Amino acid sequence: MKKVYLYKRFERFWHWGQTILILLLIFTGFEIHGTTDFMGYASAVRIHNIAAWVFMVLIVFAVFWHITTDEWKHYLPTIKNMRAQLDYYIVGIFNNAPHPTKKRTLSKLNPLQRLTYFALKVLLIPSMVITGLLYMYFNYPLPGIEMKSLELVAVIHTFIAYLLLTFLIIHLYLITTGHTVTSNLNAMITGWEIMDDDEVKEIVTEAVEEAGMKIKPIDDENDSVGHDEIKNLVIEALKETEEKVDKKKLKGQKGDHHIHDLMKPKPKTKKEE
Repeated sequence: MKKVYLYKRFERFWHWGQTILILLLIFTGFEIHGTTDFMGYASAVRIHNIAAWVFMVLIVFAVFWHITTDEWKHYLPTIKNMRAQLDYYIVGIFNNAPHPTKKRTLSKLNPLQRLTYFALKVLLIPSMVITGLLYMYFNYPLPGIEMKSLELVAVIHTFIAYLLLTFLIIHLYLITTGHTVTSNLNAMITGWEIMDDDEVKEIVTEAVEEAGMKIKPIDDENDSVGHDEIKNLVIEALKETEEKVDKKKLKGQKGDHHIHDLMKPKPKTKKEE
């Protein structure tokens, strides 16, 4: 077992910032609806509106980050392994079956997570923001949003809030299904995900393939130079991956000799010299 650096700093900041804001919005939302009575209606409305604006600012930064880093690709829905993932959550997880989808640096989410997060980001959260703005500016002095009634807006806004609450409850359960009960939680706090040795090897292979995408055709006259460039690209990719692997040994973890062996340059033959 090894630790691999999987979740970037901003990714973790965005995740926990979003979590805190959504919990605050849900709590004050219950207060506004009269379900609870801890701070009073006026205070709840004020805090709810402030949290909503902070949430919208965070969304803008998150959208920019996802686009500029290509992280948005993690959320594209796919049907590959969808049935296996459903079977795992319904039956396999209770029989200690292996997880059908392995995490990768280029694919962190399983098919159900992709579908769920895609719906959250493209449908639910935008709808929540739009209905929230309608609430804020309903019949507001110039310029305002003129509507005969907020009944439909209220129903949609509240319904989405309950869907988000349901998602949070399910999410809290699913984070306990990692290698250990707290491993997924620790990964989102520190960025380091616990992985099997085979998974680490596959990440190394993934890094080599990603480096291969950067290779361009080279003239025949510069074959020897081209060979060195290709070799350097692969070594650079391996080094980049190795930097993400925690050098601190876990309980029962073997050494990283297989990765270091890959990194060592092979001795030159007489022909190469």
